[in-house]
Amino acid sequence: MRFWSSTVGKKIVMAVTGLIMVGFVILHMAGNLQIFEGAEKLNTYSAFLHGPANELLWVLRVILFVSVIAHVVSAYQLTMLDRAARPVPYAKRELQAATIGSRTMRWGGVALALFIVLHILHFTTLTLQPAPLVVGDVYANALASFQIWWVTLLYVIAMIFLGLHLYHGLWSSVRTLGFERGRLDPFKRPVALGLALIIWAGFTLVPVAVYFHLVQ
Repeated sequence: MRFWSSTVGKKIVMAVTGLIMVGFVILHMAGNLQIFEGAEKLNTYSAFLHGPANELLWVLRVILFVSVIAHVVSAYQLTMLDRAARPVPYAKRELQAATIGSRTMRWGGVALALFIVLHILHFTTLTLQPAPLVVGDVYANALASFQIWWVTLLYVIAMIFLGLHLYHGLWSSVRTLGFERGRLDPFKRPVALGLALIIWAGFTLVPVAVYFHLVQ
């Protein structure tokens, strides 16, 4: 509790849970890209994830769920502590070493949280159906959904927020954990930039390819 109550403790929790979620999105992206290998490949992968009880998968789901909650709570509490420490805003605020990723972290995080809920309701529970969806046929559901322009646009915008969040989050996480020294130039973060671009491109490619009929 003393560790969690400290600002440093909350930052470490946010860094570790953030890296756990980065691992998840990389695996999720790799799974999604199987759409380019055809319906059987993607639906087999989906059936494995939603099939009979798999102890390892359930352990990973619990770890992911706890990570998401801890990440959100620590981010919220750090924001409140930051505001409490400076109740009166600066008369003039100049951002000298900030990127668009760092400036959009808070609102981008809120946008991503809302998107995750919509995504689960869309493809997991099939509660939201912008087009008629079929239980167990992820391939057909992706084709039906992403041929609707506003659904594709929503996912593309969400992935922009994801890329920005990852760019700053990856760098700040490894820096918090002591694996990266501070840099005066915020754009000299090649590993964070590279991973963020790969993940952004991998997720964006699927809805865009379906919309432009590159996947049939």
